[in-house]
Amino acid sequence: MARAGGIAHRAETLLGTAVVATSPVAGGDICTATRLKLSNGGAALVKTRPNAPADFFRTEAAGLVWLAEAGGAPTPEVLAVEDDCLILAWVEGSRPTGDAAESFGRALAATHAKGADGFGTSSGEDGYIGTLPLPNRDAPGWPEFYATRRVLPYLKLARDRGGIAPADAAAVEGVVRRIVALAGPEEPPARLHGDLWSGNLVWGSEGAVWLVDPAAHGGHRETDLAMLALFGCPQLPRVLDAYQEATPLADGWEDRVALHQLFPLLVHACLFGRGSRGAGYGARAGEAARSLL
Repeated sequence: MARAGGIAHRAETLLGTAVVATSPVAGGDICTATRLKLSNGGAALVKTRPNAPADFFRTEAAGLVWLAEAGGAPTPEVLAVEDDCLILAWVEGSRPTGDAAESFGRALAATHAKGADGFGTSSGEDGYIGTLPLPNRDAPGWPEFYATRRVLPYLKLARDRGGIAPADAAAVEGVVRRIVALAGPEEPPARLHGDLWSGNLVWGSEGAVWLVDPAAHGGHRETDLAMLALFGCPQLPRVLDAYQEATPLADGWEDRVALHQLFPLLVHACLFGRGSRGAGYGARAGEAARSLL
């Protein structure tokens, strides 16, 4: 009760509106999420995390705004952001439907098509993927960016944390050596969510699918789509069909799914480290790598 009261008081200070009720929101294991019922009849979501880095929530807020500016898939409105919390407009969830999936496919295509100034972020400032730093310094092309900013940093960390076996790490290194040949046709930087697994989609009650918890950056659009496939996005075939109708993917994209899944698999191997879960993700990264060689 004391914690909920402290969150409510902090939100009231930032929003200038009284909080009449709070309730916990399940789902995340990185931040504490709390639903706020406001005296003006509205609702909001506040995210907190003890000892979060000073730029942790501000980076997330900036990513949400940047994605929203594309005019494609919507993101919740940022109501307030400080070093210790992020407050967003509440999005009422509903069950996934085929019609919503098709609308989302077209909207995501529009978000990607808005593009980015380069691979990474224009400022070059690192972001976050879960609780891990996310290198965002630009690179001349996507193969170099993906190898040096996405695969290799997390491969090293997974090794250090005991999350990947030597044979699996060697397979990933083999992919890095062949990255230019495996990358497919050159494409301009797309505006990516960057952590687009199914848990970071909110299927709204009004039929839109909202993007939350981004690791936003300029990258290859196939990376977002591969992550949707990796963790079981509902109605995925309809999402992909609608996406393809809006902005067709380059030939051979199905063969590159494993390439784009190396990054999130290695991230999870890092997050869970030594132990069955980390080793399981490390083994999956090795399996994905070997399928490309």
